[in-house]
Amino acid sequence: MPWCEPCSKYFAPSAVSEDGRCPNCSTEIEVANAHGSITAKNLDLKKLAGVEGDEDVPLPWHFKLLVGALVMYLSWRVVDLFR
Repeated sequence: MPWCEPCSKYFAPSAVSEDGRCPNCSTEIEVANAHGSITAKNLDLKKLAGVEGDEDVPLPWHFKLLVGALVMYLSWRVVDLFR
């Protein structure tokens, strides 16, 4: 949403002049997206997670335990279905 600092006002994109200036004071308005400068192209999830380089991160032991328990439970449900 376009914001004019000298006027301290938000403007609708259609209210800004064609050359990107404030209709009241004629200063140039920069139109930023809702999340600032973060976009899908410049977001690095490995850097945010603290992983350096292209090294692979092993799965946590509790995730493996959860998957194992899920497999055992679903296997028991299949066996119980045919009993």
